[in-house]
Amino acid sequence: MTTTPLTYATAGVDTEAGDRAVELMRASVKATHSAGVLGGFGGFAGLFDLGAVGGYTNPVLATSTDGVGTKVAYAQALDKHDTIGRDLVGMVVDDIVVVGATPLFMTDYIACGQVVPSTIAQIVGGIAAGCAEAQTALIGGETAEHPGLMEPGEYDLAGAVTGIVDKDALLGPDRVREGDVLIAMPSSGLHSNGYSLVRAITAQQGWALERHVPEFGRTLGEELLEPTRIYAADCLALAADPAAQVHGFTHVTGGGLAANLARILPAGMSATVDRGAWEVPAVFTVLREAGGVPVADVEGTWNLGVGMVAVVGAEGADAALRCLAARGLPSVVLGTVTVAAETADAGMAGAGAAVGDKGDVVTGTKGVQGGAVHMTGTYNWA
Repeated sequence: MTTTPLTYATAGVDTEAGDRAVELMRASVKATHSAGVLGGFGGFAGLFDLGAVGGYTNPVLATSTDGVGTKVAYAQALDKHDTIGRDLVGMVVDDIVVVGATPLFMTDYIACGQVVPSTIAQIVGGIAAGCAEAQTALIGGETAEHPGLMEPGEYDLAGAVTGIVDKDALLGPDRVREGDVLIAMPSSGLHSNGYSLVRAITAQQGWALERHVPEFGRTLGEELLEPTRIYAADCLALAADPAAQVHGFTHVTGGGLAANLARILPAGMSATVDRGAWEVPAVFTVLREAGGVPVADVEGTWNLGVGMVAVVGAEGADAALRCLAARGLPSVVLGTVTVAAETADAGMAGAGAAVGDKGDVVTGTKGVQGGAVHMTGTYNWA
């Protein structure tokens, strides 16, 4: 039998393309490096000198890992790859600031069917831009070519971040008290959650991504690729303001507002949220109406315009609102924290239970059995 000699390149892996991608991303990655980053670019491991981080008496490391889900499908369809990396940063750094941790460094992983250097450089450039906004260093990453498993134009990405917080400054359910106030910070749109439902709706409607949507003031594709808002610097500034009396945060991602808020409440406590406290952005209204999506699914899938919630002491609410407004993040009061007995007659329901206009209680999500969230009123759909 005559066989053709095979090489790694003929098998579908182009190491030279990988090297070109590294060179294209080099400057954007190095621009994120702080004094704590050791070594050069492209080593086997990223190194960070904790000795360069001062001011901690009993430091605790915090870490989070995540991806951006099927939002990548829209980046690939539009051949626009410079913002999806910002989504990745937002998904991980804002998970660790919930406990009061300052992000120190991040690593990323990109799997693709074929390395296109300019595409990889755009993705990493977006990650670097997000890291710069979050004031964290991008110290390493990996790009893996998977020919035969992924199509040439396909890719997926994930990342992990490590941060630091003093043990005595950890935020969480143990700090939440009766009478605390919930401060909602606006999202920039869908962020990176619920895109499987978005894709089902747009496919059902046969909408082209180039379609101009009057409610958005731009095309459908532009709206769906709006980058995730990164709250890290804002949350840390708020937590550092003693007048704000910050007791905790919740990052509103998969599962929606109520389910994620329940995760940071202690058992025996309940948060009452007024659905009418803010106007739901147009993207959620358009998608909900187009797909005929029940409110229960909408509320348990998308952030509906609230991307982060701060739990602050009753006397700190005004200071918290002023602090966030000064940072260009106008926020609103969602509701308050009470003892669970006050909402016991509302009809306790598990996470994901049907929600309506009369008010429902959501408890338990992602393995956390904490407090309850009582959703009341009706939404102001844009």
